[in-house]
Amino acid sequence: MHALNRVWNHAEETLVAFLLAGMTLVTFAYVVFNNLYGVFYTLGDSLPFANDAMLSIGDGLLYIAQEMTWSVALTKAMFGWLIFVGLAWGVRIGAHIGVDLLVRQFNPANQRRVAMFAVLICLAYSVLMAYSSEQWVATLYKVGTSAEDLDRFGIAQWQIVMIVPLGFALMFVRFLQIFIRIAQGKQQGLGLHSEVDDAVKLAENDRSENIK
Repeated sequence: MHALNRVWNHAEETLVAFLLAGMTLVTFAYVVFNNLYGVFYTLGDSLPFANDAMLSIGDGLLYIAQEMTWSVALTKAMFGWLIFVGLAWGVRIGAHIGVDLLVRQFNPANQRRVAMFAVLICLAYSVLMAYSSEQWVATLYKVGTSAEDLDRFGIAQWQIVMIVPLGFALMFVRFLQIFIRIAQGKQQGLGLHSEVDDAVKLAENDRSENIK
């Protein structure tokens, strides 16, 4: 079980890194091609002896830039995947500090109960969103709508948005892991104890300064 969890963690982090790198590279390439052809046109005007070569290179770069209209759609799709892959990843690393901070406002005897109740709400929300988005994906699959500007690669819209129910399903599993650890007494809140303590201390310091 621990080995499977490690594989999942590694795959999750790898996918997040891949999506971030892919978005950056695609956007960078589009910006370069969309601006570089003008440089060669300018060089062609400045260097009459190399005018034909410069214009040829500029025309080639302009053609590539015009053909890369799909890059915007691809970047949007990758950003969407990054968001929904990041749901489960955020739960794992404890990005829900606001929820945990609320739990820590109760006395230690009630923190475990409140934390379990909070996680149950998160689990219910994950199930609701996963089911609703799955119905949406199923409808898109039946209709067979092509993805805008990505249809040239045979990509359908449902293939892009399928990450929505998958992301919520993975988030459900992450919250379920937290619920089990709280039930077993292995953790008190939803995580990020050190960050929560820092936030509480900052709030107390601000309160003390205001009183003074």
